[in-house]
Amino acid sequence: MSTPILSFENVVFRYQPQDHTVLNELSLQIEPASITAILGPNGVGKTTLLLLGLGWRRPQSGQVLLDGKDLLSYRRNELGQRIGLVPQTEHIAYDYSILEYVLLGRAPYLMPLEMPGEADCRAAQRALATVGLAGISDRPVTELSGGERQLVLVARALAQQPRLLLLDEPTNHLDLGNKIHLLELLRDLKDSGVTVVFTTHEPEVAAVLADQLVLMRDGKVQHAGSLQEQFTSERLSETYDTPVEVHEVAGRRVVIWRNGADKKHE
Repeated sequence: MSTPILSFENVVFRYQPQDHTVLNELSLQIEPASITAILGPNGVGKTTLLLLGLGWRRPQSGQVLLDGKDLLSYRRNELGQRIGLVPQTEHIAYDYSILEYVLLGRAPYLMPLEMPGEADCRAAQRALATVGLAGISDRPVTELSGGERQLVLVARALAQQPRLLLLDEPTNHLDLGNKIHLLELLRDLKDSGVTVVFTTHEPEVAAVLADQLVLMRDGKVQHAGSLQEQFTSERLSETYDTPVEVHEVAGRRVVIWRNGADKKHE
């Protein structure tokens, strides 16, 4: 059996010593060249889990491992060459062109104050072509729509040429066409050997993309395993504390819930 690319071992995390525990004795293993979806209610620690996996936060206890080695043993540029992050949103303070912004993803390969070279520009252009924005690379990022900005964030992460790509709610700002494009892109990345981990509030996105599913509640992994085993009415109802039903429609799994209006008309 292969070594997990990313492991969390009995991780406990609080943002401040006096704060509530965000992650509580959490353990999880991410297998290489897989797509893992993380589902759970707001506030269960999904984004925090990604930040710990990136090395941007350190647990109060427990350990995070990358390729079997403590994440803290890697230098910052080494982590940047191995792991990319696509955040939900990002404030852009300067009037970068799209290409200039994507070139920021090449920082882990450059010395301090070193300017990007031809190889870096080629990597950035390939990333833009992958997400479908190569034709507008000179446009200012500040003039883009929310969906286009999201694709720029994906391109910047791809410019890092990571082996592990972490995405926080990646489909939030995308229209249907760009959502389908992103899902196809993530499948292609997996086929090329990249490991993909993403959080989402859309169970149907997890159902069409992921091969592994993590269900979180109360700062812990409640269930984890293959999508086939975990994407069930019982498991999702337990995770969200809401009665839901999983049905198959046109060969795809969809989630149906009953709201208050339904109950009033029973």
